[in-house]
Amino acid sequence: MPLDERPCNYEFPYLLAKGTDYMPERPPLDMMGRKKTPGDTDRLWAWLEQAAEGAHGAVLALDTLLYGGIVPSRLHGMNEEQVLERLTRLRGLKADHPGLRIYAFQLIMRCPQYSSAEEEPDYYEDWGREIFRKGFISHRKELGLAADDELAELEDIDRRLPPDVLDDYLGRRAINAAINRAALELVAEGGIEFLIIPQDDSAPYGYTARDQEEIRGRIAELGLELRAYMYPGADEVGCTLFARMVNTDTGRIPLIYPRLSSLQGAFVTPLYEDRYFYESLKYQVLASGGLIVPSAAEADMVLLVNMPGDTMSEAAVQRQPMAGYDVLRNIAELAEFGGYMLFHEGKPVAVADVGYANGGDLKLIRLLRQKNMLFSLAGYAGWNTSSNTLGTVLAQSMLFLHYGRTAGHLNFLALRYAEDVCYCSLVRTEMNNGVVESMGLSKFMLDGQRGQAAALIRTKLSQAIEERINGEGGRVEITDCFMPWNRTFEVGLAVSYHP
Repeated sequence: MPLDERPCNYEFPYLLAKGTDYMPERPPLDMMGRKKTPGDTDRLWAWLEQAAEGAHGAVLALDTLLYGGIVPSRLHGMNEEQVLERLTRLRGLKADHPGLRIYAFQLIMRCPQYSSAEEEPDYYEDWGREIFRKGFISHRKELGLAADDELAELEDIDRRLPPDVLDDYLGRRAINAAINRAALELVAEGGIEFLIIPQDDSAPYGYTARDQEEIRGRIAELGLELRAYMYPGADEVGCTLFARMVNTDTGRIPLIYPRLSSLQGAFVTPLYEDRYFYESLKYQVLASGGLIVPSAAEADMVLLVNMPGDTMSEAAVQRQPMAGYDVLRNIAELAEFGGYMLFHEGKPVAVADVGYANGGDLKLIRLLRQKNMLFSLAGYAGWNTSSNTLGTVLAQSMLFLHYGRTAGHLNFLALRYAEDVCYCSLVRTEMNNGVVESMGLSKFMLDGQRGQAAALIRTKLSQAIEERINGEGGRVEITDCFMPWNRTFEVGLAVSYHP
């Protein structure tokens, strides 16, 4: 049950499962809704109950079953009782199919730091920044950490922020938090095998952090620390849970040795997250069914981790000189170490390209291409947030340990290079820097899923792939290109790898 209809949720877990011993099933796309339009929850539940007949396991995005998707979970007008009624249907599903292994996830509602109604209620366009800052400063005030200028800012926000706006926002947060607690009860009862409560766009203080504290306390009360994890992430969790299911079924615990490009990288707090990178890495490895080990010699796989040496930046500005990237890390050593482990030691090697947010590192890709490693890797990802990348590459590479260099594996690698590197870091940046406007469009409103913008993006992507990816190791062919939410932020691609 995908988190929504975007390819990262609807396609990625499905593509990873193809070519394995598992036969994946997912709801028809027309049930899934689109962006702010919720999926048809009645049809989705009916589909789930029918699909559970004879099924071995289920990976379920509860936000889809309860609200119709990730964005509708931030917009719904239901009360707590209405949502709880939907959640309790899981008890009936488990009772009817006691052998069904349910792996589920449900988000903590996010609180973006900016004013935009793109994925939030309409009033977030005018008051989003103030809502975030009110929660952030109020939390710091409670902890005795707020500075005088923050307290003055809070007073100003309290004077200006309409009470009905705040009441609507906090009311929905309270309902969603209550449902998270109710989901933990299902874990305690055994109805859910394993639960992840991911945090989309989190911060160290604020409404999301407060919800974490409350939910973390309930996890401890129920003794669920080993069966319910909470950490930054969202769109990658379907992949993570599928990998965990495979590892659990086979009784295998992959041992991962992370090799970081910078000494301080472990202590960088990635953009849109709330903790040191290494703490999230540990949870991501655990959630997918693995463990971190301290040396390559004892590992089943080496994970090359590209990190900045200090503050993380957006991929769109990576061509600017920055000490955190040019001085305080060493990607040459990362590539050389990976090449040695791969070609001399015969050790599977994967790459978590989290040097930047929202796109792959062009310098690192150039080095991996020079060493002819691109299509010999066990996995690669470099998209959106650090945790989105980690969950995706860990899932792919753990499946590689089970099934090897299959056609599906190579196609997924090709997809990651086309999307994460060539689209996110190159073509999207170019389109957003004047090209879209020159077409009379906006990066938030294109001319349809398959309009002139999508056609131009496909042409530019093919050029970028030829220049940056294709070579000795193989080539990538785009077979489809569309814009799922009619904006430039995400792209829908189908690709084929050719040796």
